[in-house]
Amino acid sequence: MAAISSLPFAALRRAADWRPSTATAAAVGISGGVVLNARARRGSRSVVRCAATADIPPTVADTKMNFLKSYKRPIPSIYSTVLQELLVQQHLMRYKSTYQYDPVFALGFVTVYDQLMEGYPSTEDRDAIFKSYVTALNEDPEQYRADAQKMEEWARSQNGNLLVEFSSRDGEIESILKDISERAQGKGNFSYSRFFAVGLFRLLELSNATEPTVLDKLCAALNISKRSVDRDLDVYRNLLSKLVQAKELLKEYVEREKKKREERLETPKPNEAVAKFDGSFYPMKH
Repeated sequence: MAAISSLPFAALRRAADWRPSTATAAAVGISGGVVLNARARRGSRSVVRCAATADIPPTVADTKMNFLKSYKRPIPSIYSTVLQELLVQQHLMRYKSTYQYDPVFALGFVTVYDQLMEGYPSTEDRDAIFKSYVTALNEDPEQYRADAQKMEEWARSQNGNLLVEFSSRDGEIESILKDISERAQGKGNFSYSRFFAVGLFRLLELSNATEPTVLDKLCAALNISKRSVDRDLDVYRNLLSKLVQAKELLKEYVEREKKKREERLETPKPNEAVAKFDGSFYPMKH
């Protein structure tokens, strides 16, 4: 079995507990290299400087700065807080020595992102944020989307039995799953995360695999810990439910503030009221 290193969803939990503020309503708009210094042996006057730029990953600050430079428009706090913290967590995972991109992970991330950003005021901005987010991690947003779509299309043509029998069949997706299984068994780089667990869940969902034993068999075939997947999926489902409630709260708050502003605009000012009163009782003489 591969070593387990789960990606926390603490950011989603904080978003689920979100409460609106006046600043939030305004935001919604109602609308690398490191130089290694090595001292020479004792007695030598020279100092050796060894550049190791190729093997040194960017810092978390670098990744966050790349995102902010790429996407400069304000993001409502309910979304911004989660995105920033997910970006930090994904940065740490992205630059682990055992990390290797795979389409199941991509499907999981795309699923989480789309669920999180559902209802975002602008579809164009939502897509731009996705592009900036993935690019900040030095990965390809188009590949994420293309691989996620490819996995979804394949899953729709499967059922529970076909899904778990991937190792006995040929095909592009089957080969991807076989490669993951081998790497998770220790024959290459593999680092489990909750994004991967969500990717598995999405495959089951699209293939209409409702039997509980299907997930057991799929995890066994992929050499993934079923207990970890169950735990992470429970967290994911619960937090999605809370996020829906938080977004509804935001929507109601924004609508209420909009209505208050409209009412203030419609209420005449004191001077205007006096002018109307005087004009009605003392008409001008001709």
